Amino acid sequence: MRTVQTLSSHDAQQLVSTVLAELTARGAKGVVAVVDHHGELLAFVRMDGAPLPSTTIAINKAYSAARTRKPTRDIGKKVRSADQGFDIAYYGDSRIVGWGGGMPVMVDGVCVGAVSVSGLTEDEDAEIAAHAIAKLLA
Repeated sequence: MRTVQTLSSHDAQQLVSTVLAELTARGAKGVVAVVDHHGELLAFVRMDGAPLPSTTIAINKAYSAARTRKPTRDIGKKVRSADQGFDIAYYGDSRIVGWGGGMPVMVDGVCVGAVSVSGLTEDEDAEIAAHAIAKLLA
């Protein structure tokens, strides 16, 4: 038997709060999703005025980051690169996405969950998600 580390509901709420505070400080509207180490949803918020398609995108970004144990932008870069890349269908999972903004939460080299932001640019989504993780782990 083994003991598995995963984000708690308290951790998830802390990540959501940090993301919402950052979005508000930027005057932006977005969506945040937090999942456990399996990619199952722990917390979700769509701010008033956030783009509706960002709902599914945020959930799938968090799922993808947890399942692959890497930032979703890394998946996207591989998919977009004809030389080094691969077809995203190789994952065999229609929920895996390659848009930036999904970030795994790593503790001692182990993925304990993931957080994602959607609704802004890929760079901004990823930056805000990384900021929330850094604050949680500080």
